[in-house]
Amino acid sequence: MTSKIKVDNINKVSDDSNIIKKCGTTTTIGSGASNPIVVDGSAITLGRCGGTVALASGATQTGFGRTGTVDWQTGSIKTSTFTAANGEGYFCNTTGGAFTANLPAGSAGAIVSFKDYANTWQTNNLTLTANGTDKINGVNGDATLNIEDQSVTLVYVDSTKGWRAVQDSTSSIDGAQFIAATGGTVLTNGNFKTHIFTGPGTFCVSAGSGPIAVVDYLVIAGGGAGGKTSYGGGGGAGGFRISNSAGCVPAPTMSPLVAPTNLPVGVSGYPITVGGGGSAPNPNTSNAGSNSIFSTITSAGGGTGEVAPANGGPLPAAQGGSGGGGHADNASNNGSGNTPPVSPPQGNNGGASQSAPYQFGGGGGGAGAVGNDGNNSGTGGVGSFIADSFIGPTAPSYGTPGPVSSTRYFAGGGGGGSNANTPYPGTPGTGQNGGGNGGVPGYPSQPGNIGGGQAGTAATANTGSGGGGSGYGPATNNIQGAGGSGIVMIRYKFQ
Repeated sequence: MTSKIKVDNINKVSDDSNIIKKCGTTTTIGSGASNPIVVDGSAITLGRCGGTVALASGATQTGFGRTGTVDWQTGSIKTSTFTAANGEGYFCNTTGGAFTANLPAGSAGAIVSFKDYANTWQTNNLTLTANGTDKINGVNGDATLNIEDQSVTLVYVDSTKGWRAVQDSTSSIDGAQFIAATGGTVLTNGNFKTHIFTGPGTFCVSAGSGPIAVVDYLVIAGGGAGGKTSYGGGGGAGGFRISNSAGCVPAPTMSPLVAPTNLPVGVSGYPITVGGGGSAPNPNTSNAGSNSIFSTITSAGGGTGEVAPANGGPLPAAQGGSGGGGHADNASNNGSGNTPPVSPPQGNNGGASQSAPYQFGGGGGGAGAVGNDGNNSGTGGVGSFIADSFIGPTAPSYGTPGPVSSTRYFAGGGGGGSNANTPYPGTPGTGQNGGGNGGVPGYPSQPGNIGGGQAGTAATANTGSGGGGSGYGPATNNIQGAGGSGIVMIRYKFQ
């Protein structure tokens, strides 16, 4: 028969305190915090299959070895040279300058970790120095941590290899924050804001981080003036550059020139340059438009229309965002667009002139099409367009209405001027999408004229369109139209 001992409590002889106490379903072993319990055996099992072994709240363990991780010392951010201890991880802030972490004496299984606290290791490095003759990855020498936001865990293996990295993270895990910004005229449309600059200013970003800190842009340069000449060429439109990805306005309502890549921004001020339109000086020159700039995006000013020999030329039509049209005095040098070249292209070529007997100036190039040749009306090239939703609810204040509902056009070419020679009293070219119309002919003998060719008209301000070329008449009275100033818009999601 198997022997049994049945008992609920076992007490000490000395003070009658419990050594083993059975109370309900709980059995307590031990008689107080100052009395250790020793279990002696070659194999000891705690718990049962399917059961749980737990340390009491606040209890600690020793002798079991580390679990392969470190205890991060969050209460002691390191800012100067220090000596690391086995089993600890350190946040190292090198904002104030580079410093050194001395590794502990190597023993098999020792582990330490380091983390770039302020994302500054790429500028101010953290140097790891081994203890005595210990090695780092088999080499007697220091190791340098020099990657932004890096984190490294090292384990001491043996005297041959010494400390080896078992984890090296160079990825940055950043929180995301919507953009907050000021500058220009700000319009709100749903979850998006658009900042509109019709003159120089600064786009000031005060908040924003992560993948949502990106903006779309519309950057249009100033348009070129029309040609100062008898039947002068129309001015070319300023360069037209736009992106559409931060908010994805539906493609059918956005220009085919749209770039697929938006721009990331940080907390900073971004100067805005809005290019002026080319001026229309009298009597002998014409001027190209000026560049518009936001961040890394530069749109080139529109080219001027060609100036004829009789008016101080020949001054060839200028290249630019879109090129100027050629004059109609025997030679024609229409300007090239998309200069300097970008992709998608920022504009188009100006139109060639038509020489005798019609003698019409070529139209300036537009963002959406080349300028028409003089024998094909001399009309300026059509501009390109954006969706009303890209701007906001007051979109009609900007650009010119497009043929498609809810679109606004910019950067149209100026029209070429026309001749008065009988029997060909040419019709001046029409400016497109804010571009100036070409000048009509005029001589004193013709009713309604006052001794000179009538001027080409100026382009509409803040459309980036080209001015109209001057009409036929005495050189001293030929006046071309000025180009229209540019515009810059910046759009982003703010909530």
